[in-house]
Amino acid sequence: MGTKLERRQKIRYRIRKKVAGTAQKPRMSIFRSNAEIYVQLIDDENGVTLASASSRDKDIAAQKVTRVERSKLVGAAIARKAIELGFTNVTFDRGGNLYHGRVKSVADGAREGGLVF
Repeated sequence: MGTKLERRQKIRYRIRKKVAGTAQKPRMSIFRSNAEIYVQLIDDENGVTLASASSRDKDIAAQKVTRVERSKLVGAAIARKAIELGFTNVTFDRGGNLYHGRVKSVADGAREGGLVF
């Protein structure tokens, strides 16, 4: 079976076989560490990160809320940046994590911010 990390890595590769971002519809990739959460909009055709947001951004880190609530703020922040760049549609990549808790919270925040996926 392997470690939890190896199992998550296998799941990530399985997802990445199916999910890819383009210049018109970037991939919204989520990385979750124990303390923080990071989101990137990626154009896989050119291998470029178009925008990013994380719970370490000054305006988000300054707010004293739970990690799940902070994740929702990160989702809203990435949605704001995406719309500024002219994207409304993205492909969602949960990065091998379950669609639950902080990952779901980012997705909800992004949807409320106007992103469609």
